[in-house]
Amino acid sequence: MSAIIELHNVTRTLPAEVPVTLVREIDCSIAGREFVAIIGPSGSGKSSLLYLLGLLDRPDSGEIILNGQPTMRLGDDALGEMRLQNIGFVFQFHFLLPEFSCVENVMLPMRRLGRLPESAQRQRAEMLLEQLGLADHRHKLPRQLSGGQSQRVAIARALANDPPLILADEPTGNLDSAASQNVQNILLDLVKQDNRAVVVVTHDNEFANRASRAIRMVDGRIKA
Repeated sequence: MSAIIELHNVTRTLPAEVPVTLVREIDCSIAGREFVAIIGPSGSGKSSLLYLLGLLDRPDSGEIILNGQPTMRLGDDALGEMRLQNIGFVFQFHFLLPEFSCVENVMLPMRRLGRLPESAQRQRAEMLLEQLGLADHRHKLPRQLSGGQSQRVAIARALANDPPLILADEPTGNLDSAASQNVQNILLDLVKQDNRAVVVVTHDNEFANRASRAIRMVDGRIKA
């Protein structure tokens, strides 16, 4: 299976009086239909690696290639366009906009990308919410939802532009066990769709054990 994203000798250091290296000399690739867990102790560089995979942060050296295109020399606007087209994000806290309904939150990435008329955006948003068991909640505001329901809306939003890569940072860390299992199952099912890949940062060993592959981070390096 061809790689969706590749990191070649990537290093990221925070400038300071005493510089802090977040990740060092990282080489990895993520292919379609892979569910990859990023694991390791706190402060090992898990989230830093995820933000580099998501083009939310730039490396100081090395190269990140997304769908065959090198990204190091791209400007901020071009990187933003690549993110919208290719990457969906799910975080521990859902970050739904409180003044917008569920369906309006899911439509936001489609509005930013601007490829579909509003009627088609709404139709796709409602379809995604229905697939995630939220059809009856589509007009509710986030404050009217449970934590698990809010996270499912966030997953629908991540899927809005049909990206090949979904990145999730502790997506079950704020949920009870039943809601956590539901979100895990949804994310695992996504890799079966359209050559998609899912990468999850997690402290949950049981969740990590369900992945097709694990990347273990220690002190900013991939150890296994």
